[in-house]
Amino acid sequence: MNPKDFFGELKRRNVYRVAVTYAVIAWLLIQAASILLPTFEAPTWVMKGFVVFLILGFAVAVFISWAFEATPQGMKRTENVSPDEVLPSWSPRKFAALIVAIAMLAASLLVFNLLRSRSNPASPPLSRALDLPAKSIAVLPFENLSRDPDNAYFTEGIQDEILARLAKIADLKVISRTSTQRYKSSPDDLPQIAKRLGVSNILEGSVQKTADRVRVTVQLINAASDAHLWAETYDRNLTDIFAAESDIAKMIADTLRAKLSGSEQNAIAVRPTENTEAHQLYLRGRYFWNKRTGADLKKAIDYFNQAIGKDPCRIGRRLRFAFCLRRGQSKRKFAASKGGRRESPRVGQHPRRGPRDARKRACCL
Repeated sequence: MNPKDFFGELKRRNVYRVAVTYAVIAWLLIQAASILLPTFEAPTWVMKGFVVFLILGFAVAVFISWAFEATPQGMKRTENVSPDEVLPSWSPRKFAALIVAIAMLAASLLVFNLLRSRSNPASPPLSRALDLPAKSIAVLPFENLSRDPDNAYFTEGIQDEILARLAKIADLKVISRTSTQRYKSSPDDLPQIAKRLGVSNILEGSVQKTADRVRVTVQLINAASDAHLWAETYDRNLTDIFAAESDIAKMIADTLRAKLSGSEQNAIAVRPTENTEAHQLYLRGRYFWNKRTGADLKKAIDYFNQAIGKDPCRIGRRLRFAFCLRRGQSKRKFAASKGGRRESPRVGQHPRRGPRDARKRACCL
């Protein structure tokens, strides 16, 4: 086809008018959407989808204007319309007036949007708006996915031990267990919880224990953006659970770019005991101890004494240190005290010691 004839045909079929009209109206709609969508807190993908829809609509409108004609009898294929047939059309003056009016309205909305954005700058992220430290974290209660609800003690114990390892990192601000325990494991209002706790990051997790196998799933979330900074699933034997806890603490520190000293690296890698059964008894004792009722405290003391019987060195010293701290005794005083070296914890009567128990006592010195 001759280029002159082609462009003449575009003009005769009103393709130019349709393209210009569509482009101006689309611009007006985009300006209106950029004002209204943020008002209704629509996600960003809505605006992107709307723009893509308008672009696709432009191609459809141009195709229809080329292939069809508007006649008094309705839409007809262009090939079926005779050249002599009179078609309804706007005068050039009216068409120009319409385009100018729509363009002015779109320009007014653009100016309004620009002025509004200057007078009301975008809200800073939650952590910056509230001056929250970037290296701060709260560990929410882990979810117990075990079939046996009695394993709740183990889920709570893993959460507490991860929290304890994180608390040993001086460069991290870690919220205490008492402040986070009232929240559920996977809340819907993370930004508000982080605001109340004064942290930028939240650690959520779940624990599933089956026989001597444990699955721990954790995810580190930035509360302001609700973005997952890090997530991992650990499948371990009970004997390897301490290594998983240490790795979780280290990965969180690395993700939040918290500095770890040599002593802190050693501290978060410590194995509280080599006796799996003693560890289970200790976690049961902690579980009932945290309930703070008379009957539960008696159960806790019973489990603590059983744990000491299984591992009098490490578990016993751990409990002695905890009770000394509750009495206000410092770590240095505890290490130098007679109770810190030789006495059993005052949580109950320790089993009678024989010759073999004397060797066990020696390892606690």
